[in-house]
Amino acid sequence: MPILTANIYGVTTKRLNEQIKRNRDRFPEDFMFQLTKEEKDEVVANCDHLKKLKYSPVLPNAFTEHGAIMIATILNSPVAVQASIHVVRAFVKLRQILASNKELSKRFNELEKKYDAQFKVVFDAIRQLMTPPEPKRRKIGF
Repeated sequence: MPILTANIYGVTTKRLNEQIKRNRDRFPEDFMFQLTKEEKDEVVANCDHLKKLKYSPVLPNAFTEHGAIMIATILNSPVAVQASIHVVRAFVKLRQILASNKELSKRFNELEKKYDAQFKVVFDAIRQLMTPPEPKRRKIGF
């Protein structure tokens, strides 16, 4: 929603929309999409703070988390700059974690080769702990 997103990043809706138009190629369909009339009506009905949106002839845009991050990169407000910095730091930290996990996995494989089958159960248990868990999926229906 432009109204909410503009407030979050400390800019006016007009400024946000200008920047999106200038940088349209940064917002593919999976980053930003336009709500349908029915979706707009539902949002207005469920969110009291969006009552003014009810009378707008324009259908609002909605942003995925990727779009929200991209907004931070095209705006120059203090909040948007800080959001961009946090995203970059998170990716750097993630890369460090992955790199250390690769090194740990390599050392673990070397240790496993050194020792015989008597430690196989231990190595299997450790390897299972190193593997990220599968996300639990909820069943739909009964």
